[in-house]
Amino acid sequence: MREVSFERAVSKHAEGSCLVKFGDTHVLCTASLEEKTPPWLRNSGKGWVTAEYGMLPRATGDRMRREAAAGKQGGRTQEIQRLIGRSLRAVVDLTALGERQITVDCDVIQADGGTRTASITGGFVALHECLKWMEARSMVKVDKVLKDHVAAISCGIFANQPVIDLDYLEDSSAETDANFVMTGAGSIVEIQGTAEGVPFSEEEFLTLMRLARNGIADLVEMQKQALA
Repeated sequence: MREVSFERAVSKHAEGSCLVKFGDTHVLCTASLEEKTPPWLRNSGKGWVTAEYGMLPRATGDRMRREAAAGKQGGRTQEIQRLIGRSLRAVVDLTALGERQITVDCDVIQADGGTRTASITGGFVALHECLKWMEARSMVKVDKVLKDHVAAISCGIFANQPVIDLDYLEDSSAETDANFVMTGAGSIVEIQGTAEGVPFSEEEFLTLMRLARNGIADLVEMQKQALA
């Protein structure tokens, strides 16, 4: 993998925050608490964790127009933020959270491939920080709300070789591209895999799965060290 780092408490106002770096991909993740739930969860006794994702105009080589200026979010943005939300909820006991909502915002400062996997991995750290903030105020117990860690990594076949944590050059030219989301215990949350050129075999998929499982185990250890 590329060099990975987590910097906590980078936002003065957010209940939880983390600047995550996967090589030259940098994402600012903030977790914000609201003492309310979506209308469809009202009086259910359950809370909610959701996510929003966006890229700053100069996160890439050429300036991108802000989606707000276009008046709507693109399909890619919506798909990624739903993935982040699903991934984080997979390890949250929504009943233990209570009737509250935590929104994890993932803003890509600099993109060089793997922004969605970095957002999930750093978003978990920001979520944990938010829950620690709540625990300090006797609102929840972190170990009751969080059932496990969750992290994500990309894997693919580039130049006929299985590789992990693809940067933009590898990602844009890969024959196969996949994103894996797993828990600290190794359970699968979600897999997104696509043959960009030649269809891949089951053996190749299992090779990527092994790469991902090992990489995510390393990321979970890094999360634990950052949160210690």
